[in-house]
Amino acid sequence: MTIPHTEVLATLSADIAIIGGSGLYQMSSLTNKRSVTIQTPYGSPSDDIVLGELEGVTVAFLTRHGQGHRLTPSEVPYRANIYALKTLGVRYIVSVSAVGSLQAHLKPLDMVIPDQMIDMTKQRASTFFGEGAVAHVSMADPLCPALAELLTRAYDQANIIEGSSHSKATYVCIEGPQFSTRAESEWYRQMQADIIGMTNMPEAKLAREASIAYATLALVTDFDCWHPTEEAVSADYAIKNLLKNADNAQKVIREAVALIAAELPESIAHSALAQALVTPIDAMDEHTKIRLAALLT
Repeated sequence: MTIPHTEVLATLSADIAIIGGSGLYQMSSLTNKRSVTIQTPYGSPSDDIVLGELEGVTVAFLTRHGQGHRLTPSEVPYRANIYALKTLGVRYIVSVSAVGSLQAHLKPLDMVIPDQMIDMTKQRASTFFGEGAVAHVSMADPLCPALAELLTRAYDQANIIEGSSHSKATYVCIEGPQFSTRAESEWYRQMQADIIGMTNMPEAKLAREASIAYATLALVTDFDCWHPTEEAVSADYAIKNLLKNADNAQKVIREAVALIAAELPESIAHSALAQALVTPIDAMDEHTKIRLAALLT
């Protein structure tokens, strides 16, 4: 079904959304599924959003790169994705992402729940604001601590046999689609970054502007190219490990969704825009109010 963004809240809703990254294009345990096509002021999302039930909890699922993995990291319509989820009433996003390791103790098939990010992207629209409205959200803690803690507990409850979990890590987001040079990889290690990916920025910034709690379940696929003895990352090598971890990621997500639904944690994100909006709403022109309607309500 196709639903204009102004009408979505009156018909369908979900508190929790899953954004699936490389290798996670669907949730096999999702039942009672409905595909929803949403148009936003920022264009179309990466794909239709699938609404369904996961262990009895209604969730929204969106594949970041589109079915068939059609979009490069820089082509992902991040603003449309987050805005569409906001129109569905989403308050929590679990982002699943493939990453490379920049540290020896973070190994392929491990899962990392980072708490910090470094944004090295250059070409992506990273805000809903401008052109008639100004907001400055705090990104001191770019990933929701409460949601990250639930993800850590979910991993423990999922009884994953292969690999380990790690928290309190820094994710550096690069533009891509090429992987890093060896010199860049060593530079990121000097920045004290722990994992490297291409998709969580500006996703995390936009989720914060939309007052949505956001956390990442990062699936380690390789050692990037800094490691003196391990194979340098390639798409084939990364995808092979990613597919091994996809089933485990779904187990963690199922546990996480149950915990989120049971606890509905308060997040620093939920009041972020209220504290950051500089332009009074009554000072905005009608076009700006309409464009930002889902964020301002």
